[in-house]
Amino acid sequence: MPKKILILTADAGFGHRSAANAILAALNKRHGDITAEIVNPLARSDAPSLLKFAESDYDREVQQSPELYNLGYQASDAGVAISLIEQSLIAMLYKPLRAVLQETQPDAIVSTYPLYQAPLAAIFALSGRYLPMLVVVTDLSTVHGLWFHDEVDLCLVPTEIVQGKALASGLPPERIVITGLPVNPLFAHSVDRMALRADLGWRADRTVALFAGSKRVTKLEPVAHALNHSGLPLELALVTGSNEALRNQWEGETWHLPAHVYGFVDNMADMIRAADLLVCKAGGLIVSEALAAGIPLLIAQAIPGQETGNAEVVIQAGAGEMAADGLAALVAACHWLEHDSALLAERAANARKLGRPDAAYRIADLAYQAALSGAQPREHRLPRSLPQLRETIKSQPISSGIERLLKTLTDV
Repeated sequence: MPKKILILTADAGFGHRSAANAILAALNKRHGDITAEIVNPLARSDAPSLLKFAESDYDREVQQSPELYNLGYQASDAGVAISLIEQSLIAMLYKPLRAVLQETQPDAIVSTYPLYQAPLAAIFALSGRYLPMLVVVTDLSTVHGLWFHDEVDLCLVPTEIVQGKALASGLPPERIVITGLPVNPLFAHSVDRMALRADLGWRADRTVALFAGSKRVTKLEPVAHALNHSGLPLELALVTGSNEALRNQWEGETWHLPAHVYGFVDNMADMIRAADLLVCKAGGLIVSEALAAGIPLLIAQAIPGQETGNAEVVIQAGAGEMAADGLAALVAACHWLEHDSALLAERAANARKLGRPDAAYRIADLAYQAALSGAQPREHRLPRSLPQLRETIKSQPISSGIERLLKTLTDV
């Protein structure tokens, strides 16, 4: 029987699912002798409705109440709160995750979402069967303590900053590996940028500013408006994703620069590699893709909490700037393009230094080796006893305070 790798993810935001897709693609390219499958346990009918609704409500939470979201995020990232949350997660997710394991029969588990580690640890402890568990952290700096569970065999982190936080949480250094954040394996392969641009219908004699939009990105319009009226030698490639209202608006716009408006696309990796700069929000995945391609970023938006840290990493490395409004974007673009685009070239060089285009392959290799090892006998690392675990699993009540924290943690 071929070895099997189970990749657990969630659909709060794009990053967790996209990281899982990148790992799966890398496994399929490099290790064809194994099978791999992506599963979102929160999509199951037996998943707790609290977490289901929290996952689907993520967009509304961060757009309508970003300060409240950030407050809950910070309040939940403390030792006592984490312990309470983990107990609640064990009570809610023990049965759904146990069913997933029974149905898929994996030899190793890779998780791109932090809410699954504690319930999996409980399953392992009570069954006495310990599968290798790898967790892939999906933000570059500001990350939640739930990622760093002691039962994890390998904690795969994107940066030295997150490595330091994992060490501070108590994880031993031999179980922490800096891999980068997994992006589409295409970024690890060389490409003829001018050929890509020709295929996309973009001009070779202009600086292409690619906009990465979606319903989660609400501040691209002022940036596009400012650049459109700048008179700079730019070409605009505007991707709206699922935001149909923005697509309709931009399709009716009077463009003073060469412009291309797209809805949802399935070749974003090619677009990023063909562009000269990227305008986006500071999501871990889109930032990592730009860095992997050596493309500097104008960051129009950063959700308080994890995305603020992503923006700080980019800015401190000199790989991009904040452009929270049209004027800031215009100032940055003028500076980047003056003197034959000297500063743009410098920003791009800094992005390349920071990028890790082979991250998905590195993670795929580690997952493959873990699957070859398979289940291993060992003593459980959980601080609580097995009788306490059994009582936790039987418990049902969840306080309103913990419920609020759990809703906050849909995209940690």
